[in-house]
Amino acid sequence: MPSRGETAASFPESPSPAPGCLYIVATPLGNLEDITFRAVKVLAAVDLIAAEDTRHTRKLLTHYGITTPLVSYHSHNQHLRAPEILARLGRGQAVALVSDAGTPGISDPGTHLADQAWGAGFTVSAVPGPTASVAAVSMAGFDGDFIFVGFLPRRAGKKAEFLQALAREPRVLVLYESPRRLMETVADLAAAMPERRLFVVRELTKKFEQCWRGPMGEVARQIAAAGEIKGECTLVVSRPPEEAVPVVDLEAHLLQEAARLPRSGRTLAREVASALGLPRHRVYQAVLALKDQGRLP
Repeated sequence: MPSRGETAASFPESPSPAPGCLYIVATPLGNLEDITFRAVKVLAAVDLIAAEDTRHTRKLLTHYGITTPLVSYHSHNQHLRAPEILARLGRGQAVALVSDAGTPGISDPGTHLADQAWGAGFTVSAVPGPTASVAAVSMAGFDGDFIFVGFLPRRAGKKAEFLQALAREPRVLVLYESPRRLMETVADLAAAMPERRLFVVRELTKKFEQCWRGPMGEVARQIAAAGEIKGECTLVVSRPPEEAVPVVDLEAHLLQEAARLPRSGRTLAREVASALGLPRHRVYQAVLALKDQGRLP
């Protein structure tokens, strides 16, 4: 047992931020305690923090006693602000990029600046942490690989085409939606893929976090009866039921893919599982069976 004044575990010191490095820093979805030790250290040590909303980020920094200068960086000013940030990187400064919540670049500003930094020869480094899509998938309990969809198109015609394509997608789907359009989107999903199950969570990690889970139509009815919905929402749509998934000769498909492009068994299983929307462990067991039979190297 550690004596008084000692700690049960120690953490290695993070190196000082690298000059000319852009750090993509994940910040809490809502609960301010959902931030990594490294993220706090990086935010305190860099020369500048580029934030989607400086007022929002200031609350986080104040909570942790961080006084690093802030500058706004959002979808409306990113093309003007990016050259300024690149100039700072060119002078050897380290810059952290944060969004209001979660990981920058995942339906939040960030991809443009990262692309520009790489193109200018600077280093881009991730400080990983919360992401609403992954958090929701872990809660939903739906088996299978997933594909991140983000927000649906706004235009009715384009949205209808997009939903038709999603209905044919064999993987778990992850979507984001605003509370104002949640009921409409859930109704659209229920019409396009009524055989699937749906998980909806609003206000992830916050005091009023609320979830709905069940058959698509039932969740649509529950949300319609819930009244006004507040807070950003994440939706997870299950894979189609087994009877809705086209029957595939898995062994023939594996042999065909292995002949077309030789690769390791694990890589073959991963790629075929993703292409067919099947559980990876199931495909890998088929790979092992073919190896035992001498039909795969």
